[in-house]
Amino acid sequence: MTIETQSPRPGPLAGYRIVDLTRVLSGPFATMILGDLGADVIKIETPDGDSVRTQGAAPGGMSWYFAGFNRNKRSVVLDLKSKDGKQALTDLIAGADALVENFRPGVLARLGFDDARLQAIRPGLVTAGISGFGADGPYKDRPAFDFVAQAMSGFMSTNGTADGPPMRTGMPVTDMVAGLYAALGVTAALLGRERHASATEPCGERIDVAMVNSAISMFAYLAANHFATGELPPRTGNDHPIAAPYGLFQASDQKIAIAPPDDTFFGRLMDALDLSDAKVNPEFATNPLRIKNRQALNALVEMRLAAQPAAYWVAHLNRAGVPCGPVNTLAQAFTDPQVQQQQMTMDVPHPGRGTIRMVGFPMKFQNAPCRVRHPAPELGQHTAEILAMLGQPAND
Repeated sequence: MTIETQSPRPGPLAGYRIVDLTRVLSGPFATMILGDLGADVIKIETPDGDSVRTQGAAPGGMSWYFAGFNRNKRSVVLDLKSKDGKQALTDLIAGADALVENFRPGVLARLGFDDARLQAIRPGLVTAGISGFGADGPYKDRPAFDFVAQAMSGFMSTNGTADGPPMRTGMPVTDMVAGLYAALGVTAALLGRERHASATEPCGERIDVAMVNSAISMFAYLAANHFATGELPPRTGNDHPIAAPYGLFQASDQKIAIAPPDDTFFGRLMDALDLSDAKVNPEFATNPLRIKNRQALNALVEMRLAAQPAAYWVAHLNRAGVPCGPVNTLAQAFTDPQVQQQQMTMDVPHPGRGTIRMVGFPMKFQNAPCRVRHPAPELGQHTAEILAMLGQPAND
C-alpha cells in the first residue's frame, strides 16, 4: 500500500495538539497512535535526538525503526535545561491539549513542570506519564525496560515450555501495551474534558501508566484461575493451559495452529479428522479430561494430520468451522492476502531518504481513516516553523 495524501474527513483527533516529550518506544508508540488519529503531535527532542534514530536497519540513512513509530509528528529541538528551551516548552504547552512523557517519575517536575505548573500554564491540560513501575511506590525511581517489566510482572513466568526456563516474548509487549493504554487514557481524558469541563473548572487530568501494571492487566484467565485456586499457572508452551487439544500440531510438512476452545469445536475437529469415535471416548469426554490426557489426544490428532500437508488441513479444517492457521514468518504474514487486503503494510515516501515500508493502521475508520500526514521527521526539522508559530526566533 502506498500512503494516501487525501482523506474523506480529518481524523477523529484533528484539531488537538499533543506535546510529545517521549523517546524510545512506549511513549512514541502512544503519540504515534494519537498522531495517526489526526492529532498534531509536536515531538520535543534534545540536540542529540531520540536514541532510536540510530538503532536498527537504516536504508537511506534513516532508522526504519524510528520512522515506523514517529510518523505523523513534527520534530522540535529544545534544550530543556536552558531558559530559552523552557520558555519555548511553556509556550507550546499553553497552546496544547495534552502532554505525553516517559521520563522517570519526578523528572518533569525537576525541570520546572510539575502538575500544578502545567495546569497554571494550560488549565485543563491532559498529561500522561509512562514509566516502568508507576508514579509512586518503592520502585518508582528504578529504570525499566521491556525485558525487566516482562520479568517482574510475572509475564515471563507464564511463557515457555514446562521443562524449560521462563521466556520473554519476542515483541516488546510491555512497551506496546503501555503505549496503547496511554493513548487510550489521553483520548478518554480529552473526551471527558469536552463533556464535563466548564469555564470555571476546565477538567484537567493526569494519567500514569506503568509497564509492569500494563502487563499484569493482560493476564486474563491466568490471573482468574490463580485468584480462584491459589495455584500458579504452569508453563505450557504452545499448548493452551485450560483447553485441549489446542496448540501447534505437525502436518506432513510443517506445524499448524489449531484452536478448538470448547466441546462444540472439539466435536467439529474430531469429525473433520474422521476421528468421531474420540468424541465418545471416556478419556476425552470433557475438557478437564482432555487436558489430563492431552498427550494421548495430541498424538491421535497428529497421526491423522501426518497424512496431508499443512495447506490441505488449513483449508479443510476452516471449511469445517475449526479455527486454525499456518505458523507464518513475518515475511509470510506481511504477504498474506488477508493482511494485504487489510493494508497492514504501507510504503511511506520520506524526502531525501527514499520510501520506507512500515506497519499499517490496525484501526479501520470508515469515514475518517487514519493516514500519514507527516513522514517521520528529521531531527529538528520543524524547529524554526514551530518557534515562529510561538513568536520566538529560531535557535542558532
